[in-house]
Amino acid sequence: MSILEKIRNRKGLLIGIVGLALGIFILESLLGSAGSMFNKRDTTVGYIAGKRIDIVDYSSKVNEQINSVMAANPQANIDENTRSQINQQVWSTYITNLVIKPEFEKSGVSVAEDEMFDVMLVNPHSMVLQQLTDRNTGRVYEGFSKPDGSLDPLKLRQWVNQAQGDQLRIWTGMEQNIMDMRHAEKYASLIKKGLYVTSAEAKENYAEQNGSSDFTYVIKRFDAVSDSAFKPKEDELQTYYQNNSFEFLNAETSRKIEYVAFNVMPSEADLKAIQESANKAAEAFKTKGISEDSAFIAQESENGTVNISDMTKKNMVVRDSSIYTSAPGTVFGPYNEGAYLKIYKLTKINQVADSARIRHILIGINDPQTKQPKRSKAQAKRTADSLLVLIKDKKVGFDTLVKTLSDDFGSVNIGGDYGWYDESKPFVEPFRNAGLMGTKGNISVVETEYGFHIIEVLDVSKTNHPSYKVAQIFKLIEPSETTYEDEFKKASSFAGQYNTNESFGKGIETLKLNKRFADNIKESDVQVQNIDKAKDLVRWIYSSKKGEVSPVFSYTDKHIVARLAGIRNRGTLPLEEVKEEVTQKVIQEKKANQFLKEFETKGAGAKTAADYASKLGMEPTTQSAFMGSSHNITGVGHDDIMVGTVLGLKQGASSKALVGENGVFVVSVTNTRVPNAPQDYKMQQKQLEQGISGRADSEVFTALKDKANIEDHTGKFD
Repeated sequence: MSILEKIRNRKGLLIGIVGLALGIFILESLLGSAGSMFNKRDTTVGYIAGKRIDIVDYSSKVNEQINSVMAANPQANIDENTRSQINQQVWSTYITNLVIKPEFEKSGVSVAEDEMFDVMLVNPHSMVLQQLTDRNTGRVYEGFSKPDGSLDPLKLRQWVNQAQGDQLRIWTGMEQNIMDMRHAEKYASLIKKGLYVTSAEAKENYAEQNGSSDFTYVIKRFDAVSDSAFKPKEDELQTYYQNNSFEFLNAETSRKIEYVAFNVMPSEADLKAIQESANKAAEAFKTKGISEDSAFIAQESENGTVNISDMTKKNMVVRDSSIYTSAPGTVFGPYNEGAYLKIYKLTKINQVADSARIRHILIGINDPQTKQPKRSKAQAKRTADSLLVLIKDKKVGFDTLVKTLSDDFGSVNIGGDYGWYDESKPFVEPFRNAGLMGTKGNISVVETEYGFHIIEVLDVSKTNHPSYKVAQIFKLIEPSETTYEDEFKKASSFAGQYNTNESFGKGIETLKLNKRFADNIKESDVQVQNIDKAKDLVRWIYSSKKGEVSPVFSYTDKHIVARLAGIRNRGTLPLEEVKEEVTQKVIQEKKANQFLKEFETKGAGAKTAADYASKLGMEPTTQSAFMGSSHNITGVGHDDIMVGTVLGLKQGASSKALVGENGVFVVSVTNTRVPNAPQDYKMQQKQLEQGISGRADSEVFTALKDKANIEDHTGKFD
């Protein structure tokens, strides 16, 4: 396995890099700007099942994962996104080891050595097969395969017996992952086997799913009366909160902010300057020859992007139809196209076959299995040129070279021939054009990003069409540095003048700014609403007190000033945090009590919903063929209390006045339709058990994590 050899060869360097990175990470944690080892900076990453996770242990494991990623692909880019994923993976591993695995042991779940031998070497697990299979060809790597391309268990065992160093480490790591998966599968199976639906439950569910009822109801809705007449007292709020504290249990810590955004938009002066720059570029573009175009485009285009592509009338991007009759060298634009001013130049017109068929041999620069460098570009070119001579001199057959030398494994078994194709085929342009712009029988060497292709044109269609090679310059319409700084000054002035809890809102009103909100912000978040890469803002949020106003946070297109408006820690939220919600609950209780008295006094003597409606001067509502599986009642909406009342009443019966989710109501059931009972309810039981089992996988592990009282502060150290 060449990839494993390369990993082993780089081991010393990787250990050095990771060791240095870990050292820097720890030093930064201890000596960073927010404090030092002498300031006793909090180095707690979080708590899981009562165990404190320290930054030193956490960062060590993070860097071990980075080491693994780099070992598998030394050219991997460990960017912010990748690092965040690795952090999440490490944290999940802590949860698995401290919460999930102990449950396996308590439950007696185990995986025997014979079982592991079978899933690793006799009937390999899909994870093993995935690691040994080329993703491009779908075939097992040659060193592990039978002649038909399937896995040869004997070769795999021989390799495992000889594995050393990083090869052995990778294998044992995969073995541990599969063992963990087997434990989890067995544990989940154990839980599912313990779930059971009784025949009585199945019978009731069958009736709900297939039966129906006709009923009449009268309801006095809570929203029919203004809240202003039911203002609660402080002691009433306190009593409700104490009696119903379970309603305010917060499962996860979060924060809420109010903020103002000083958006950075191009000024009139900016737009004028960009337009002038684009006009000059368009004039200069006219004077450039074909050989100068690429360098000029790179000089003038956003990020130095060079865009020269072939187009037809079907996909032409130039809005001026005169391009089809213009001479090569004609420049069009600049045009304002959204975020850019675009300039186009017609550089060439070609006649392209409607379709073509070619075959090829790829002499690649990178190894097709490992994606690692295999040969230099010069070496690949010399090899391709040499083979071209041999083929033209008929000293070796094209088919033979495809099978023995081509690095395009996806076409080896078909002789390098992908069949007929047209311009819509997603081949790279030089490869595609070799056929569409070639002549039947021509053999040549063509360079692409993959290496050098020896291409033979097998056939071309008799029909063709014009293709227009168009070069493009993109001028980004963006604010200037001056505009960016001007907006920053405005944001800084606001942050300096209105930097208290009381003055923040007044400043927004005075300057007539748009106040925005962002709620449910987690400590691990890297984005806040539409603000990307907001990690610094999140860190400020979690290090501040309620009511504090932030400094200016600057982003590509805006400057932000925020006020920490709410703190919701894990556990039962304090009354002040849920006072608005408690107030609404108490108001609803007061309304319910008053409405119940009205039903009792004004509706005295009433037996049915229609009677109550008549006595209270209200209109009754009738609903027919109401299915028990529904949670919505016509004219009311979602109301589980009312639905449950309907299902619990027999034909001809009426409820008393009850408090529902939407108001106080009375229901009278006028007719019930009972479905014909099946011979047994085994099918219904099976369906219900399948539904419960489907939820068990996720809900059991969620329950275990909730029980572990997990506190995740990894966001502080990302």
